[in-house]
Amino acid sequence: MATRAQNEKRFPFWKELPDGTRQYWVDRWGIAGYQRIVKIVDSAERTLLLVQEIYTTDNILIEQHQKYPVDTGHERLTDKG
Repeated sequence: MATRAQNEKRFPFWKELPDGTRQYWVDRWGIAGYQRIVKIVDSAERTLLLVQEIYTTDNILIEQHQKYPVDTGHERLTDKG
């Protein structure tokens, strides 16, 4: 389990959610767009959800992949991209 300081170091963006959880994210750019890794943790910094989102250069979400708590594989959301 990562600490808050470790999460803030790895994920440069975060926000407090109304239910007491925190959402962290980081964007990694590539040739055809970017991927966003989203991590949601509870108040004790225990991971509740980890998702990889794939976007086009036009900021259109085209694919997502839930990695935790259950690895669901890649889910294509649109034919664009």
